[in-house]
Amino acid sequence: MGCTSCSSGGGTPKGCQNNGTCSSGGCNKLGVFDWLGNMQLPGGQTPYDIVEVRFKNSRKAFYRNNKELTLQVGDVIVVEASPGHDIGVVSVVGELARIQVKKKMPNFKSVEAKKIFRIANQDDIEKWTRSRELEKEVMYQSRTLAVNLNLNMKISDVEYQGDLSKATFYYTSDDRVDFRQLIKDMADTFKIRVEMRQIGSRQEASRLGGIGSCGRELCCSTWLTDFRSVSTSAARYQQLSLNPQKLAGQCGKLKCCLNYELDMYLDAIKSFPAVENKLYTEKGAAFHVKTDVFKRLMWYMYEGGSGLIALSPERVAEVRELNINKVKPQDLKDFSHKEEVIAEPDYENVDEQDSLNRFDNNFKKKKKKKPNRPGGQAPNPSQANVAGNQAVKLNPPRPNPNQNPNRNPNQKPNPNQGGNQIQKVNPVPNEQVKPVQMNADGTAPAPKKNKKRRPPRKPNPDGNSNKPTGNVE
Repeated sequence: MGCTSCSSGGGTPKGCQNNGTCSSGGCNKLGVFDWLGNMQLPGGQTPYDIVEVRFKNSRKAFYRNNKELTLQVGDVIVVEASPGHDIGVVSVVGELARIQVKKKMPNFKSVEAKKIFRIANQDDIEKWTRSRELEKEVMYQSRTLAVNLNLNMKISDVEYQGDLSKATFYYTSDDRVDFRQLIKDMADTFKIRVEMRQIGSRQEASRLGGIGSCGRELCCSTWLTDFRSVSTSAARYQQLSLNPQKLAGQCGKLKCCLNYELDMYLDAIKSFPAVENKLYTEKGAAFHVKTDVFKRLMWYMYEGGSGLIALSPERVAEVRELNINKVKPQDLKDFSHKEEVIAEPDYENVDEQDSLNRFDNNFKKKKKKKPNRPGGQAPNPSQANVAGNQAVKLNPPRPNPNQNPNRNPNQKPNPNQGGNQIQKVNPVPNEQVKPVQMNADGTAPAPKKNKKRRPPRKPNPDGNSNKPTGNVE
């Protein structure tokens, strides 16, 4: 397989376990679909001898197949390097490679191309795998050496050559960096040839990869090869808010995807009238607020007003033509765009499974039914209605001494007698009633008299208490 981390053993894929179909991480990163692979060449024509070879991340180069090896996409080959040799993966062969050469390198000469030595054997692949394992540790050590020298630079990636004789360090920096002492320290530490290569922030994001705000892998690390300049005018034409947190990508620059639909917006805006001109009416002057390219609407607002008025581009041109002729219409609302009324779909005559209102009845609050009362009397708020076999006690009214003149005022009311008494509804079956002890003659015992509290002493007019103090003669 092409990717070293997906080497198979015993017929079982290893590494990323995607069997050569991953879009970032090595297998098909910046891969090209060979749509000319099944076409046969005319008789007597030799295949194109230039092959495109992919190395770590997005680095690609063209090499000449001077030994006429039978190469297929995904083969690991040994190519010429300076000095020594390098190991890469074949990405494009045949007539499609001819098209890629004309597209990327118009002035390319096949004679100047480097050569392909052979197809990599097992020893070459093992050495290539070992070089990939060393890159991460070497990158951390090189960052430590750069910090010790107080260099304003960030080493983002390291790429070893296939024969472990040379390493290329990619770094980013805003200023010019003097790294001569750093190269000496890294050569003494790692015992290899060192090459420093400065890249931009977009190239750094392309080499490292990641997930964008859209939820997909970065375009620069999967298929985008050329980085065009992106300006804030691209966001203005597309009616986007100039928020740097939303418009900037992981590289810190404006997103490359802002240029994807820019040409369509520019072509659509040509049919709209100029937005710098104000529209004058009897009600006042109105200025442009925003434009909806898809609905073909232009929104205007009066100076000092708060409401927006939607006008079609044809209506705006009509009002502008009246202003040129020194004619002011009464109001812009007379020219406002009347949108078509879309009939609401009938949600009642649909299946129960597809109905949008099928859950409405499940969330309605169920009202508790009130018990029927004899005589239609309103419930007493002082009563406590408790469900189950619980006692409902009514607050007993105070006894009226005028109803029974022969009643002893010191005698408590008997709950077993008629008149004003305490009623119990649905008594608890487990409730126990204490027995009343009767006298020997069968009469009820007299109630105990309550002790009357002694009233407090009133103070003297002079403020002193009536309690005597001192000795009393």
